[in-house]
Amino acid sequence: MRIELNYGPQSVPESNRSVAQNPASGSLPATSALGEDQAQISGAHLQVQALAAQAAQLPEVREERVQALRQAVQSGQYHPSREKVAGAILEHMIAGPAA
Repeated sequence: MRIELNYGPQSVPESNRSVAQNPASGSLPATSALGEDQAQISGAHLQVQALAAQAAQLPEVREERVQALRQAVQSGQYHPSREKVAGAILEHMIAGPAA
């Protein structure tokens, strides 16, 4: 999203201005020199939606990997290095419980 800061007065097309009569004088009110707020949205939200749709189609757990590790642990063939275990614990602690 891009926000552009325009500090000067902005002109507003006549079709966007609301016209109301002042009941006391019966005349039209003076128009504001400041104009109206404007916002422009980029197309990045479409990319985010596409990525979210792709992520929703992926399984939560990689079943093949979990099953392979489960078999290796049960058969006694899984021997992780101490360095990898310590690194994974530190990484989890740094990232926090949400990760």
